[in-house]
Amino acid sequence: MVLCGSGVSAESGVPTFRDAMTGLWERYDPMQLATPEAFASDPALVWQWYQWRRQLVHEVAPNPAHYALAELERLLPRLTLITQNVDGLHQRAGSADVVEFHGNLLTDICPAAGCGYRGAGGEPADEASGPPPCPQCGVGLRPAVVWFGEAIPGDALDRAFAAVADCDLFFSVGTSSLVYPAAGLAEQALAAGVPVVEINPNPTPLTPAADHVISAPAGTALPAVVESLRQPVHQQDG
Repeated sequence: MVLCGSGVSAESGVPTFRDAMTGLWERYDPMQLATPEAFASDPALVWQWYQWRRQLVHEVAPNPAHYALAELERLLPRLTLITQNVDGLHQRAGSADVVEFHGNLLTDICPAAGCGYRGAGGEPADEASGPPPCPQCGVGLRPAVVWFGEAIPGDALDRAFAAVADCDLFFSVGTSSLVYPAAGLAEQALAAGVPVVEINPNPTPLTPAADHVISAPAGTALPAVVESLRQPVHQQDG
């Protein structure tokens, strides 16, 4: 099982949420841009903020860490990949089964109760003035991300905790280990006696408890993990 955080995307040049509060947006508080209340109060402002972030994602590419994880999925009998990132870079790199804890920036959903529309978001240059209407009911669409004050999708939580309970090895990659419930996944693995490997160039609250710590960027460490799996294991007699 692999849990990925913002450090993985940062190696592709995707700014973290806080780092994106620059330029035209530095005068805003995140609570003005990433809550249901903010969207209800000023949907055009929130939409423009997320269109700008979509543009940033369109301008970058998956890095060696993303490609290594896609290769791990092909090499191993079973791999559960949980990501806290919303940029879709894991899928672009070839990962077929990604559990998105915080949603997907490149997808639109309808906020109207009972509608249920979900579809690919438009190009960042499109509908820049405000949310486009839902093709099913006409209500303004919103990005399919988890805002402050919203719950992690139930299916993502269920899959994550089921995978922790059944995994043989847990990787925590590029995550601060500060944000719950994601940070609780490694804690659950440790409590169950599952070996935990942390890959992060900087120490985190998980570092003292992890069984193995690789103090390196994900784009360096994960390709090395993949390469080690490709090497034949030589056993000596006796």
